[in-house]
Amino acid sequence: MEKGGNMGRVFKRFCDGLNKVEELIKGKGHDFMWNEHLGYVLTCPSNLGTGLRAGVHAKLTLVSQDKRFDDILDKLRLQKRGTGGVDTASVGGVFDISNADRLGFSEVKLCQFVIDGVNTLVDMEKRLEAKKSIDDLIPTEKKN
Repeated sequence: MEKGGNMGRVFKRFCDGLNKVEELIKGKGHDFMWNEHLGYVLTCPSNLGTGLRAGVHAKLTLVSQDKRFDDILDKLRLQKRGTGGVDTASVGGVFDISNADRLGFSEVKLCQFVIDGVNTLVDMEKRLEAKKSIDDLIPTEKKN
């Protein structure tokens, strides 16, 4: 985790650490489990594929009250949870926003969905704070 929102720096640190772990595992004659069809095989079936969940804690007090919030997240390929983890509620409008997908996209693309999506959500929040419409910011279809 890192404060400040520099997802690129966090992603690089993640990759560097992962490469080091992989090097150590291979040095002992082992490897990560990987399947041509499923990608990396992990302990949690929801994380098949890349296994990457890039998350950002964001205060979205106003946009989260919009009846379209869940649909907006879906179209941005994002999911929400409370900052306490899976199945926790938001406290004070702060959510853990992360990529909803694990299969079908590269790690870089998944991080980019989070970066772009959170930027859109923050723009929506700022508009609502200024008592302006967010209708033109709402995606009409899922990102690709």
